[in-house]
Amino acid sequence: MTNLLVVTGASAGIGAATARLAPAHGWQRVVVHYGRDAAGAEAVATDLRAAGAEAHVMQADVSDMDAVTGLFRQIAALDPGRIGLVNNAGVVSPTGSLQDLTPERVQKVFAVNVFGAIEVLRQGVAVMRAWGQGGDIVNVSSVAARLGSPNLYPDYAATKGALETLTLGLADELAPEGIRVNAIRPGLIATDLHAKGGEPDRLEKIGHTPPMRRPGTPEECAEAILWLLSDKASYVTKTIMEVAGGR
Repeated sequence: MTNLLVVTGASAGIGAATARLAPAHGWQRVVVHYGRDAAGAEAVATDLRAAGAEAHVMQADVSDMDAVTGLFRQIAALDPGRIGLVNNAGVVSPTGSLQDLTPERVQKVFAVNVFGAIEVLRQGVAVMRAWGQGGDIVNVSSVAARLGSPNLYPDYAATKGALETLTLGLADELAPEGIRVNAIRPGLIATDLHAKGGEPDRLEKIGHTPPMRRPGTPEECAEAILWLLSDKASYVTKTIMEVAGGR
């Protein structure tokens, strides 16, 4: 049976890079999940098929719990195998400070980054259990969880802190079932997240500030994710890997 890689938020950025690099790391079946960017997801799927892999494009708003249920029903209908789950889908609000953290704004960010991420994990592990072959999970956090992102995205930082705490707890809970749970903590990465947060020139301003004097790439994050999912990391769980250039 062929293993199955599921990547949420795979239409752009780190998720897209992870899906595209997956065949080179032995993944021949990939679920390319997206929320709104159908064209981006189809472009990723086209590249996967060109690399000889099987791509399944699936849409779901992860802030909608029923939609997440529908997503994993589709996944459960595929041929079983060991699952690699990359819990990557996330959103960010425009930059702001405490006074900007209205209930509506905070609810929107937490709905995707925390409530949606937890439901993805719950449903994903249910399929792993049903298939009986264990699995490997990588949650995509952010260095914001450690830095707090003052005057920028403090609510986003809080969601990533929650995701890291969940990573630690679930690693202990699921290890006896043969399911490893890890996370990566990206730093300043060249994606469109900064533009979505209202600062399209952020990397131009501070991309040189990490000790390595440059921003990272989505592919560098993807390589870390795919290593954590691999047999080479078979004794690694409950680990949050920094991919932040020393920041």
